[in-house]
Amino acid sequence: MTAVPLTKDETDTLLRLKSRLDRDARDHWVNNQRVPGFKSLRHYYDGLQRLEQLGLAVPEDLRKFTTIVAWPRTYVDAVVSRLRPQGFLLDGEADAEMWRRWQANNLDGEFRMALVDMLVCGRGYLCVGTNEDDAGTPLITVESPLEMIHEWSNRYRKVTVAARFYSEDVAGRKVPKAVLYYPDATIWITMEAGQWEQEGERDEHNLGRVPVHPLVNRGTSDDRYGTSEIIPIIGLTDAAARALTNAQVATEVMALPQRYAAGMTAADFKDPDTGEALSAWESYFGAVWATSSKDAKFGQFSAADLSNFKTIVEMYAGLVANVTRLPMRYFVLRGGSGDAPSEGSIRAEEEGLIGICEEKQEFASDGLEDTQRTADRLVTGEIDLLLVEMVTDWRSPATPTLAQAADGAVKLHAQGLFSRREALRTMGKSPKQIQVIETELREEAFDPITAALAAQVTGNGSTAPAVSQ
Repeated sequence: MTAVPLTKDETDTLLRLKSRLDRDARDHWVNNQRVPGFKSLRHYYDGLQRLEQLGLAVPEDLRKFTTIVAWPRTYVDAVVSRLRPQGFLLDGEADAEMWRRWQANNLDGEFRMALVDMLVCGRGYLCVGTNEDDAGTPLITVESPLEMIHEWSNRYRKVTVAARFYSEDVAGRKVPKAVLYYPDATIWITMEAGQWEQEGERDEHNLGRVPVHPLVNRGTSDDRYGTSEIIPIIGLTDAAARALTNAQVATEVMALPQRYAAGMTAADFKDPDTGEALSAWESYFGAVWATSSKDAKFGQFSAADLSNFKTIVEMYAGLVANVTRLPMRYFVLRGGSGDAPSEGSIRAEEEGLIGICEEKQEFASDGLEDTQRTADRLVTGEIDLLLVEMVTDWRSPATPTLAQAADGAVKLHAQGLFSRREALRTMGKSPKQIQVIETELREEAFDPITAALAAQVTGNGSTAPAVSQ
């Protein structure tokens, strides 16, 4: 297949995006401050960061004592675990087709990866494409910010162009590849002889929008590309890791009482059977030290108190809890004694975390809803203006008991403030579960035994009808 050269504008756009992606992926400096790149941020999330001591790398001899603190993962996973879409609403009703597309693309599980990218790197990506096997179900994929980059128009509040860079194995060698996404066309690109060239036919889809939708965390008016959620706690995480590493070294050499012996000779540290000299560790840990010297003296120093390390780590944990608004119990190991926290105290502790989660729902909703609009446009070929009013339906990030959720939903339904479907959504039921429940309720309405039991429970009847055996 003959490669087609890119136009100058396409080449310039591709190189510009590649330069930005490379910069974001590695550590760089802004206003004399080191900004960790995506790769470093992922290392912190994965617990693979390289610990430094006072600006100097940990000496190789002590590296085996290095203890990494996983607080960035603790924070991110605590938030992501509470971000669960359960449908898309139009005119207050769940749209079954949109939810079908969601499940057909396995986004119940895969969307979590986009949320982790959004919080760790500052942005994640959802990409919409044609499904050759099912034209009515467009492909919706999660793409890594280490491979994908976009440009944003503040005026039009939309993505103007995007690109994905990756590599493929071809005849045993890695060949750089790229995909360039424009509002009306998608171009597949490969590198030949050091030059980017078009590969195959471009897809003239004429969508009128770039089929790439970023999920941006903490975008600002002067930076619409997002900021990592874990940057503010990186310094505290490293400080705690240094304290724990020092504690490891101190435990190794100071946790046991140091012993001393004066007035002894080398002959006193020989094996009585073989006459061979004992090793340093055998001499130190020997159960009995004995000598015939009348001038010999024995004794031991007090063991070092290592509790100060616990105090230091807990101080850092408290600072991280203040920044992240997570309850302190996420960072400090609780003892096995004492009363379990009450539901009220748990709710009070989690107010900050719930607020953070609701904020993240707002950040992610724009990208989710744009993704569904693009998928609908790809199927119908038309712009549905009603989809502008689409709302993402999120499960509550709070952790009420089932009894609390049911009690609140029933009361609001009884007062006419909630429909039955809204009450079920409040209880965390998905659109599919609601559909099953409504079907079962209709079936029960025609079952005389079930209807009689329901009447007794609700007080709408006094006795159940007799049933012949």
